Amino acid sequence: MKVVSFSDEHQTGLLSDKELSQFRRDGYVVVPSLLGSADLETINAAVEALAEQARQLGDQQKILEWEPEQVDGQHVPRRVYTPYDQHVAFRDLAEEPRILDRIVSLIGPSFDLHHSKLNMKPPRVGSVVHWHQDLAYFPHTNDDLVTALVYLDDATEENGCLQVLPGHHQHYFDHFTSEGNFAGMITEDLNFDRVGAPKPLPAPAGSVIFMHCILPHSSLPNGSDKPRRTLIYEYRAADSFPIYFGRRAESELARPLRGERARFARFGGPAPLIPKEFETSSLYALQAETLQGQGDGKGSGRSE
Repeated sequence: MKVVSFSDEHQTGLLSDKELSQFRRDGYVVVPSLLGSADLETINAAVEALAEQARQLGDQQKILEWEPEQVDGQHVPRRVYTPYDQHVAFRDLAEEPRILDRIVSLIGPSFDLHHSKLNMKPPRVGSVVHWHQDLAYFPHTNDDLVTALVYLDDATEENGCLQVLPGHHQHYFDHFTSEGNFAGMITEDLNFDRVGAPKPLPAPAGSVIFMHCILPHSSLPNGSDKPRRTLIYEYRAADSFPIYFGRRAESELARPLRGERARFARFGGPAPLIPKEFETSSLYALQAETLQGQGDGKGSGRSE
């Protein structure tokens, strides 16, 4: 029995020809205010419920990852792990027709949810996320994977909105250190005169960014006094199968959402390098370890 519901004030529908053309060219498309105020209230209530649950548990690390810096003497969360598994509101939103109909436009009628997470970006902290490409973390047989990033707050450049490198979703940048270890971030020099300037993607709360799984992206720290939370769902075509089964990938079990199960894997897209095994499950921690090892951070592809 569903205990929450989402507003129908915005119609469902596929992406328009113009939106599809932009996605194919640039690797992303922004749908402004796809979710309404009632939707955001439902999700905000779920976030509060999870935070309270974390405070009551002895082992909060099963739910949250904390910012390394305190705010006003208090620890604040920077990520909620697998929100899809933690509250029915996140499951319902992951299966919302307004989102899934647009996923159909991009990867076809049969697909799974690959994983979910909630990045918090609290005021005056909000850890930086360095340039990276998602599929480098979890290689698949093809690149028909789409990330839906749901802005739960108004996102601006001041509070660390997403930024992307348009058009670079058909090839990989290097994500490995000189020792051959997976860095969790782009390690080659990103010469913006050569690859093009980063494009910030500010948008109002309730907007959804549909992003190709190989599009390079990053975000700066939140230097404002306003939060910038982003709920992230990764969808994969039913015939796109993982080919990396490290400890981190094993925890990301696909949930069939629409269409039929594939009997055969489909191969396509640029061939991904398979990362060496890495211990940490945190993107933030892995990127920090890489920068520590590099000393001065040269060639890190950092976004600062």
